Amino acid sequence: MYSNFFSLKDKPFSLIPDGDSVFLSPGHTAAFSMLEFGLLEQVGITVITGEVGSGKTTLVRHLLSRIDYSQLTVGLIGTAHSSYGTLLKWIVTAFRISIESNDESALLQSVQQFLVDQYASGKRTVVIVDEAQNMSTQDLESLRLLTNINADKNQLLQIILIGQPELLQKFFAPGMSQLAQRVSAEYNLSPLSLSDTLGYVRHRIESVGGQRDLFDLSSLLAVYYFSGGLPRIINTLCDGALVVAYGKSIATVNLAILLEVVSSKRIGGIHRDGIDDPEREAVRNTVLKMNDIDLYSMVQR
Repeated sequence: MYSNFFSLKDKPFSLIPDGDSVFLSPGHTAAFSMLEFGLLEQVGITVITGEVGSGKTTLVRHLLSRIDYSQLTVGLIGTAHSSYGTLLKWIVTAFRISIESNDESALLQSVQQFLVDQYASGKRTVVIVDEAQNMSTQDLESLRLLTNINADKNQLLQIILIGQPELLQKFFAPGMSQLAQRVSAEYNLSPLSLSDTLGYVRHRIESVGGQRDLFDLSSLLAVYYFSGGLPRIINTLCDGALVVAYGKSIATVNLAILLEVVSSKRIGGIHRDGIDDPEREAVRNTVLKMNDIDLYSMVQR
């Protein structure tokens, strides 16, 4: 709707994860390096965690776009929830394995044979489980048993678990110590810092042919303040700001527009207990000095 007005080739702040336009902050770079390590080395289980909207799925999409599929067979499980079946059924579906029975023992045998066949053809097999915090204790135990499948000292299945921070708590549960010991690589993805948030917004704008000063500094500071550095909320705020600016025929997003977007939203993760760190408070004080207003009182009206 607003793309032509701002001379953009596409929407810069889509909520759909896009591996092609990924912004690699220092934290995202470290998390991606851990993903690559887990993919390319026989490290058993790799665990990547992060808050909702921190960019985990985008990193997975970016990883999938860079894989050499001549050497790897990769299966992606997007919804790891017991209401959708068991782990073995998810794996069978992810790798499109032909089965003759839904019996768990038959499924396990089919998966084992698939892994052996892939190894015999010179390919390593990797399964990526997104939203892994939804996995049950039983499914996690099945995961541990799958890591025991070996051939010629080679592990036949590598596992990458992507999930919210509560995924880590599952490894501390009674009886999970054996599974925890199989985690060879892990990283917790933190929200973006102030400088990374500014870089993220400008990167997304420039990736679709826009001008980096499409948002003025005060609006960018407010984006960081209200988003807490979470990319998904940054996208929500910036996309809404561009819609409002377009409606008002204003070429540059300013603080007043950004605050109008914030004050109009009652859902979407914006009105929540934020990350109360010194950097965010410094941003708040800076914006107050620049504009002589109180951000919170403005959005509460």
